[in-house]
Amino acid sequence: MLSDCKWVWQNGDLVPWVRATVHVSAHGLHYGTGVFEGIRCYKTTRGPAVFRLDAHLDRMFDSAQTYGITIPYSREELAGAVLEVIAANQFSDCYVRPIATYGSSSLGVHPGNCPVEVAILAWPWGAYLGADALEKGIHVTVSRWKKFSSLAMPATAKACGQYLNSMLAVQDAVKRGFDEALLVDEEGIIAEGSGENIFLVQNGEVLTNDERDHVLMGITRDTVITLARDLGHKVLVGPMRLEELQIADEAFFTGTAAEVTPIGSVDRKPIGNGARGPITAELQRAFFRTTSGKDQRHGNWLTYAAGRTHAEETCEASAPAETGSVNPGLAT
Repeated sequence: MLSDCKWVWQNGDLVPWVRATVHVSAHGLHYGTGVFEGIRCYKTTRGPAVFRLDAHLDRMFDSAQTYGITIPYSREELAGAVLEVIAANQFSDCYVRPIATYGSSSLGVHPGNCPVEVAILAWPWGAYLGADALEKGIHVTVSRWKKFSSLAMPATAKACGQYLNSMLAVQDAVKRGFDEALLVDEEGIIAEGSGENIFLVQNGEVLTNDERDHVLMGITRDTVITLARDLGHKVLVGPMRLEELQIADEAFFTGTAAEVTPIGSVDRKPIGNGARGPITAELQRAFFRTTSGKDQRHGNWLTYAAGRTHAEETCEASAPAETGSVNPGLAT
């Protein structure tokens, strides 16, 4: 819960939660002019570990550059600040939200001389789409709201104002009794969920799309592609239509918040057998073994709260990593 966050890093200092505020005239508040990231920190046998911190910060700086926002801190400074926030709040696992927005100076649409303000908060956040979602899957609807084109806004940037499109879609989905929305573009090509990338499984092959279909290039998306290939699955990247989704053997969402979440049905029509499929379950197991540090093949993806990489920690670790599934629902 957000209320569990006692300390926030803001503009170079740790401040108490109640003091981490913005002015009502902040440009970012009025126009959504800012960029952000969503990062998870996982509990491991070697302490809290942030998953793919470097990749997330690289994307944040790329997003900022796309919008002409100059972040007044280096990647290294923000990486240290992320670890500082986790330690200050004494979290063993949590979600981390770095954000950079224009502050107060002008309320013209052009930000002018507005300063760039940076904050990092963290809080415990369990399964994004519900406690049972990782095992039983979720019910999705194709949104009546279309995914915006990259010719309108740069879809590959993770910017604050862009998520109004997602908010409209997921609000409508929940109102109509679904767990999540799926957005398609004007031509009926699948884009993504309100905050997730999408994968299909057909005849043993794993399919997903890329930036040509106006999607955010997710860090978890990239992780799952790598893990799928590690496991010997053929991964195809290209446009996907709703007709392909309807006949898929399996489908799942990926994202920092959603992790690897099976899609049980779309508009109340089952995908496959309507439950988590075997390849989805296999990828879930691989994902959680990686984030927990139990599978060390991609140990460089973990940055421990002490600030050291998995490789450095391994030199000092005397006990072997545990085996088994992180999530009880993945035990089979």
